[in-house]
Amino acid sequence: MEWSFQSAEQLSAALRAGDVTSVELTEEAIARIERDDKAINAICVPDFDRALAAARDADQARARGEDRPLLGIPVTVKESYNMVGLPTTWGMPQFRDFMPAEDAVQVSRLKAAGAVLLGKTNVPLMLQDLQSFNEIYGSTNNPWDHERTPGGSSGGSAAALAAGFGALSIASDIAGSLRTPAHFCGVYAHKPTVGLVATRGMVPPPAPALPTEHDLAVAGPMARTARDLTLLLDVMAGPDPLTRGVAYDLRLPPARHERLADFRVLVLDEHPNIPTGAAVRAGVQRVADALIDSGARVERHSALLPDLVEAAALYLRLVVANFSGGYPEERHAQMRTHAAGLSADDHSPGAEWVRGMVLSHRDWMAADIRREQHRHGWRQFFAEFDAVVCPITPTPAFPHDHERAMTERPIDIDGVEYPFADQVAWAGLATMPGLPATAIPAGRSPEGLPVGVQLIGPMFEDRTPLRLAELLEEKIGGFQAPQ
Repeated sequence: MEWSFQSAEQLSAALRAGDVTSVELTEEAIARIERDDKAINAICVPDFDRALAAARDADQARARGEDRPLLGIPVTVKESYNMVGLPTTWGMPQFRDFMPAEDAVQVSRLKAAGAVLLGKTNVPLMLQDLQSFNEIYGSTNNPWDHERTPGGSSGGSAAALAAGFGALSIASDIAGSLRTPAHFCGVYAHKPTVGLVATRGMVPPPAPALPTEHDLAVAGPMARTARDLTLLLDVMAGPDPLTRGVAYDLRLPPARHERLADFRVLVLDEHPNIPTGAAVRAGVQRVADALIDSGARVERHSALLPDLVEAAALYLRLVVANFSGGYPEERHAQMRTHAAGLSADDHSPGAEWVRGMVLSHRDWMAADIRREQHRHGWRQFFAEFDAVVCPITPTPAFPHDHERAMTERPIDIDGVEYPFADQVAWAGLATMPGLPATAIPAGRSPEGLPVGVQLIGPMFEDRTPLRLAELLEEKIGGFQAPQ
């Protein structure tokens, strides 16, 4: 039997039953990577010798009667996580030989859960692109169409899952970095509530791995089934052991409902900032039809929904301010000059991008206050609704474009070009207020490319969109291996 496309849940059951060993699973995964990854380039830093040793240890542990959540399951890790013995570069050539002194907290949790780590997956430079390519490791291709990107910044992880290179992967998200690759490659991903999952050790080199709270950014799981997302999230969730006190109860509340018929859902397929392509609108409609057919309450409009235009502007200011801390002073000075010349009435995404790059602490505090007001609006919204179904990006996976910077690229939406960065408004809808969002497959485009949607849920109620994802997988199907 071939195991490469089985879920982690199925593999665990087979391991417990003695139908397969971890060494056999790992050898099969390695053979598939060695055969197929030359064309995809998802696994940028293989770690096969240690993986086989870990698999042997897992089989011995199981023989002793041990059983841990991921015991013997082959998984991959996004390149941006520190792993002792492997380089962490974030795609930056000057750090191609940087070797961290300790594992990231999430790598430690994978190992403690018994996972077999096959290696690291490719990313864009500084994790700042919706593609996954860099000077060190080259470009990762979409398993569905090698001329197209698998997305970014967790494109290597999504491509690995779609190609059968391990059952699970850990990745991260600030601008759709979990959700966009899942959408482009036809797999599942979950952006947790901000602060739910410790991120220490997922830090650009040579910065020290400190237990700091990241604004906007989260670590999260990727998988080929919705149930596997929950399995991996339960391994990942929890505060950093180096911090004192717990700001939240780790016993996340259960999903609000167990039947599709009981869910109250707002369906969105239009954003004021950017059109939605026909293929993605069809994916959103497919999910909406499944909900309606199951008896769920489905609405298309709500006065309770926070203002989408202001939310997108706030998101851009906050996310670019987050990025700009690592920019050289010369570039920062150029941006200050540019920002000073902007019209006060210009609230376009491009203008907000520039303002975010030079945001003062005072202005950041003002933006943070507005964010808290949006969070309050979302609390009121989720008193009446359980989830939002909406796009992740306006289109399926687009062709590679490695020649132009993001600020110079267009995005083609049904034959019309728009500014490339405008599409992150959909990712920012959940990121800016820190809400959980689950990316699920929702069909195919006319060209046969995967199309996904996101299910946004209430803050710290991650199990609600995850359960909705499971129920929708039963209703409309889920991952399919690339043809």
